[in-house]
Order: sequence, then C-alpha cells, then structure tokens
Amino acid sequence: MSDDNIYKDLTQLGGATRVPQSPGEAELERVPNPQADTAYAVRFTAPEFTSLCPMTGQPDFAHLVIDYVPGDWLVESKSLKLYLTSFRNHGAFHEDCTLTIARRLVGFLAPRWLRIGGYWYPRGGIPIDVFWQTGPAPEGVWLPDQGVPPYRGRG
Repeated sequence: MSDDNIYKDLTQLGGATRVPQSPGEAELERVPNPQADTAYAVRFTAPEFTSLCPMTGQPDFAHLVIDYVPGDWLVESKSLKLYLTSFRNHGAFHEDCTLTIARRLVGFLAPRWLRIGGYWYPRGGIPIDVFWQTGPAPEGVWLPDQGVPPYRGRG
C-alpha cells in the first residue's frame, strides 16, 4: 500500500471490535471522499434499530433511513453500524434518538446535505415517525423516496 492510502487511519474495520455501551462512547470513523467533486447520494438503512424507553426501560424499535450527499468525507460503515448498535442500551425518546444520530453525523462529516427518517414501531398503539434534514436537497442529485410504507404495511 502506498503512503497516500486513505484508509490507513481506520481502526475498527477488518477486525473484532467491541460494541460501544453508549452513543457517547461510540467512535465514528471517516475517510476522505475520492469523488468529492461530484454531488451524489448515499443511503444507509437500519431496519432493526433499537433503543430503550427512558421511562420504562423497555425496547423501542425503528427502521432508520439516512441519506446524505457527501462533501469531503465519507462515514466508514462499520463505525456507523457500531454507533447505531450502541443505542440498544440508551434510554431516550424517539425524537431525541433520531435527531442525535443526524446531528452527530452532520457535525462529524460536514456533508453537503443530510436527511434522516426514523420510522418507529408502535408503543401504546401509536407509531411515531421522525423526519429531519439540513435544508433543501442539492440541485441535480437523485434522491429516491425512503420507501418505508405507513405502519399498516411496515414489516
């Protein structure tokens, strides 16, 4: 490998890595975007996301869809997976979990644009869906619908 290997600083990929016990303990990793001159969309889907209800400690489940248009950085997917997994021990309401993930990614990556859809499964008979984005999508970037049906058809 040459000295200009953009992956040389990654510490989690390619080996056994302990699951962080909290989102604050989780370490996100990034690599330079070799296509930074091109506006394109990246999608991560986490259909089995879990966290804990902060009041009861019972598990909450969501289908997360994260779309972003990278700037100078790409998130390394294993580190993102470990970060999302760390929420399984974290107590917070649906809105807080969804926005915490989005804001951490925005602060870490400085993407051109990011949106998140948190499609939460019902507790007490009511699904709670949470949506956020950094602003209007960049012109000319194809962004498909997030593809998660209303709750009745989710599954």
